[in-house]
Amino acid sequence: MDAKNYFTLWMGSIHNIPNYTAVGGFLFLGLSPLNVMLALIISAVVVAGFMTVNGVVGSRFGIPFAMHLRSTYGNVGAKLPGFLRGCVAAIAWFGLQNYTGSLALLILIGKIWPGFLELGGDTMILGISIPGLIAFTAFWLLNVAIGFGGGNILNKFTAILTPLIYIVFGGMAIWAFTVAGGMGPILSYDTVGVTRSIHPLFGYLMVINSVLAVWAAPGASVSDFTQNAKSTKQQAVGQTLGLVIGYAIFAIFSVVILIGGSIHYDIQEWNVLNIIDRWDNFPAIILAMAVFLLTTISTNATGNIIPAAYQLTALFPKKINYKKGVLIASIISFVIMPWKLMENADSIFIFLNTIGAVLGPVAGVMLTHYFFVNKQQIDLDKLYMDPTKNNKNNQYHGINRQAYIATIVALLLSLSGQFISSLKMISDISWLVGFAAASIIYLGLQKFSTKTND
Repeated sequence: MDAKNYFTLWMGSIHNIPNYTAVGGFLFLGLSPLNVMLALIISAVVVAGFMTVNGVVGSRFGIPFAMHLRSTYGNVGAKLPGFLRGCVAAIAWFGLQNYTGSLALLILIGKIWPGFLELGGDTMILGISIPGLIAFTAFWLLNVAIGFGGGNILNKFTAILTPLIYIVFGGMAIWAFTVAGGMGPILSYDTVGVTRSIHPLFGYLMVINSVLAVWAAPGASVSDFTQNAKSTKQQAVGQTLGLVIGYAIFAIFSVVILIGGSIHYDIQEWNVLNIIDRWDNFPAIILAMAVFLLTTISTNATGNIIPAAYQLTALFPKKINYKKGVLIASIISFVIMPWKLMENADSIFIFLNTIGAVLGPVAGVMLTHYFFVNKQQIDLDKLYMDPTKNNKNNQYHGINRQAYIATIVALLLSLSGQFISSLKMISDISWLVGFAAASIIYLGLQKFSTKTND
């Protein structure tokens, strides 16, 4: 893979329903539209830096995520961070993406068969309407079926889907710009009923943290992609340009669409699907919703359910094969009732902050270990040595206790804001806190261990 391949790798994934929903949440923080745009672009620079730096191991040594974890935590110790990324984060994202995709499917069905939306009346089952539950179950089953097949066929659609995404969302932005009366009304839009009043600088940190949380899973396992790079420079240039340019476009599109639609319909809407649902152009609705469905399916299988299934297989190789892993992960994603994650503009933040708290510490330990502890050196012969051979001289054998302690302590710290109201600010920047805490704790433990050994 060269810079061109990495440039296009993530650009299509930026435009998804949770990302647009998060932008609606940013506006309800009290940030101005211009500040939201700028914060998103700055966030893209930070994410690009994280993705490229954490991808150095893959591009330099040609090793995948699993071996990157082993080089940091040890062959036994790699199971915990692998579980956090491959199971906790992947299953949660799989459920959320299934639900957001089902919302698009529900609108499509409703436009074709209006009576479907009236099924069951006001009856709610576990917090979701009967039509909503049917649409979610149908879309969930479709994604599960693709998970069973491995999702390889979806890769063929990438070349067509990515430009289609920009054509559709570009058209939506032009429409919103026109009906709003230009950029002036959009940039001067004042959000009514702001959910929180925060300092703009902390608002920027919250946006950066949320965007990092969106990319926390692929960022942690980015070696799976960079292991195929022609060089570190190629992946660094490609990923940086792709993410920054992609997010710059997304920043403009998302704010213009959400605010332009809100101005046009005289509402205050944070869910892009609700804006599309109000259109009176049936073919445009079909096209926009179809793109949302395709992007959800194409990214959900390869980015969420497949990694989850493989991780469950790795954890329980004697009891779980790949297809059983898909089934187990899928059932869990249903049971967690992901529709609860998008009940209002704040719900998406709770989800993103939790993902950030889970994976921020893992990222902190991985980067700190490679750059400051191992001094950018990995012994591939020892790394690939049979882990069943109890070789005490192999630094990749067993558990890296310092890395484990740093990860767990930082994880508990970054999650503390979810349970202790006085620590709410920590929850708002959970990825940043977890990353920094894990890095500092791990370095401290390493220095203490060195002094003790001396």
